[in-house]
Amino acid sequence: MSSTNKSSPARNESGGDGDGDIAVDLFPFLRVYKDGRIKKFVRHATVPASPVERSPSGVVTKDAVAVDDETGVSVRLFLPVDAAAAAVAAGRRLPLVVYVHGGAFCSGSASAPPFHRYAESLAARAAAVVVSVDYRLAPEHPMPAGYDDAWAALRWAASSRHSDPWVSNYADTACVFLAGESAGANIVHNVALRAAAAAAGGEDDDDGGGGIDIEGIILLQPCFWGTERLPCERPAAWRRAAQPMFLPERLDALWPFATAGAAGNGDPRIDPPAEAVASLPCRRALVSVATEDVLRGRGRRYAAALMRGGAWGGEATLVESGGEDHCFHLSPRPNPNAAALMDHVAEFIAKGNTSTSSPMAKRRRRRRRCTLHGAGAEKTTSMHALRGQTAPKVQHAGSGIMANKADKYVLRSCL
Repeated sequence: MSSTNKSSPARNESGGDGDGDIAVDLFPFLRVYKDGRIKKFVRHATVPASPVERSPSGVVTKDAVAVDDETGVSVRLFLPVDAAAAAVAAGRRLPLVVYVHGGAFCSGSASAPPFHRYAESLAARAAAVVVSVDYRLAPEHPMPAGYDDAWAALRWAASSRHSDPWVSNYADTACVFLAGESAGANIVHNVALRAAAAAAGGEDDDDGGGGIDIEGIILLQPCFWGTERLPCERPAAWRRAAQPMFLPERLDALWPFATAGAAGNGDPRIDPPAEAVASLPCRRALVSVATEDVLRGRGRRYAAALMRGGAWGGEATLVESGGEDHCFHLSPRPNPNAAALMDHVAEFIAKGNTSTSSPMAKRRRRRRRCTLHGAGAEKTTSMHALRGQTAPKVQHAGSGIMANKADKYVLRSCL
């Protein structure tokens, strides 16, 4: 989601008479009134793509509209020109990041200024090809439409048969990251699980399904919820005089609204159980939380599920940004904590093992993908175990300090 006015208007702005007219209150995004009207509070201008002229950070952009002919889902591509040229000269490729914007499942786009700006910065700082997904939004397109669109975009980006030269010439489809904030982070989690299910089901590797090798996922202040309040979601835990951006009562209504009433807050897609988290197909995960965000406990609990007991077997990193609220990193104002968080994300992506672009290297990567994912969950778990256990990390975005922590620290932080 993007930053907006945090205080609720005293009266609705669509002609209603007051709070009694409101059926669903998802401010600061939208309100649904009892007569069926919908008032949207977040309205973004559109940033045009620029495939020739570089941005100040050295990134060119273009839109690809043929990701899925049936749904019309599109993506916006971000290419860091100098990094791409240097990679070609060295016979290497850039990491591929599929980015899913936030917006409470009901607002935003790949061309909206906050999400365009973040994807551009991500491409520049991480030296990566970024594919930003312009998925369909609720309530016109209830979830799981957003999951379907992000899955289609991932398959398109990772496929060896698509024709876009920016991806085919510069991106390493064996070094794929999924990244998103808020609702986009929720989508990232669920798309990663879908990739694991596709692998277990033996989907054709050439079709861009079961052979997708996800190096890592990046969840920035993820939007997860549940049927019961965590202690940090109660008013007594709010440490500032101002209300947090998200109010728990409105979060209670979010998922039922986004699914058009088809699911409640006990749905594992919004409240992922530990066993689902442990089945993620990626090797590494970065989870960020903001200490003033009502959703922080959910992010910490998710990170704890990754770290607990070695069931997942990958490397998990939790980044905490002190004194910040939900999606603070999308603000256009300079912020040392946002810069520090971007540093952590860029470092996380830089650890991915990009490969050379030779045909033989491509064949080796294809065999590696089939070995890791093609034999189902049992084979995936054993491969993770062979890679060894990495001590869980907690990083503080404001200070840049990294320290190894025991599982108990993260579990206590969820309380």
